[in-house]
Amino acid sequence: MLQTVQSKKIHARGDRFAIVASKYNARFVDAMLRAAKSEILRAGGRVQVIRVPGAYEIPVVAAKLAANSKLKTQNAELSAIICLGVILRGATTHAQHIGEAVSNALVQIQIQHEIPVVHEVLLLENVQQAVERCLDKKHNRGTEAAQTALAMAQVMKGL
Repeated sequence: MLQTVQSKKIHARGDRFAIVASKYNARFVDAMLRAAKSEILRAGGRVQVIRVPGAYEIPVVAAKLAANSKLKTQNAELSAIICLGVILRGATTHAQHIGEAVSNALVQIQIQHEIPVVHEVLLLENVQQAVERCLDKKHNRGTEAAQTALAMAQVMKGL
């Protein structure tokens, strides 16, 4: 059962976030992107958006952003990276392979670079699931991803 996304009051003044979003399945990803960006801006954070062709291309960009963030320069340091994409299952196992590869890569980037990488690359069974999770404002996973990034930025500051 889908949980309604609740608005949270987290302040991100001075925090910088990157959103890496797939262009594939744009109808759904664009809705998550708008919601994530809005949530971060509402909290006072800054956002950089990088678009990539598909979900499979997200990890290499996230890795480059994470590596550059280690430089700790004013323009490179990130509080978190949000990864947005929608993979719809088809008649073959291709979607499963893409989903697993992306998941494995994102967790490695997060651990290696010690920066929160929020994984919202959804592997969904059908279009109806995408509509519910991306187009419905009460359940938008972009909002949820941004809230996770904001919360993790606070956690990391406290360590």
